[in-house]
Amino acid sequence: MTTVRGRFAPSPTGSLHLGNARTALLAWLHARSVGGRFILRVEDIDGPRVVPEAVAGNLRELRWLGLDWDEGPDVGGPVGPYRQSERSAFYDAALERLGESGRIFECFLSRTDLRGAASAPHGQGPIYGAAERERNRAVSSEKRGHKEPALRFSVGAGPVRFTDLVLGPQTVDLADAVGDLVVRRADGLWAYQLAVVVDDGAMGVTHVVRGADLLPSTAGQLALFDALGLPRPVYAHVPLLLDASGER
Repeated sequence: MTTVRGRFAPSPTGSLHLGNARTALLAWLHARSVGGRFILRVEDIDGPRVVPEAVAGNLRELRWLGLDWDEGPDVGGPVGPYRQSERSAFYDAALERLGESGRIFECFLSRTDLRGAASAPHGQGPIYGAAERERNRAVSSEKRGHKEPALRFSVGAGPVRFTDLVLGPQTVDLADAVGDLVVRRADGLWAYQLAVVVDDGAMGVTHVVRGADLLPSTAGQLALFDALGLPRPVYAHVPLLLDASGER
């Protein structure tokens, strides 16, 4: 029987809020309840937003809650390093593999170019489809040479199906609901969507417990798992923690 490997992966942009703490507790409880291992990974690739003292601070907050972990930046482990800022070589290798498959392309559209598109899930940006690809082709010759492009992963067409442990069977159309994903930003920083997939795959994560607000991102991440030949984790998207007025 495969050992369950769960994880919690905070972004050190400040103190943990109550929703983060509850998700960490649920992920820890799930792993511990089945005799699995629990991994703590620090998602600190977005350098400008990282608060250095929050890295150690988040770990102290989790320990104050009574949580422990079998692998992490402060305890080590067999699949480290456990800080994304130290894992660029893994992302480089994944990008090269995706490039060899022909599914990576340069995108010269700026945030202004994409402004007006509907807001989209964490880490993804506006849905990037046929209209955006055509616009990118139209401006690429003008911008190439004096603007660094972002790199995007072409998700292709068709549905992604998976069964969520909380929300049940899910079917998501990649083209309509996800769109082509940024994997490396124009400023050279690695994008969330690529890093989380590469790290979950490399660390052997079997189960991911996280907030339901991240459900729309899952289909795109599963497309990346498949493209990289990595085993898919099982997901459990838990309801968000809301106050009496329905606010987070």
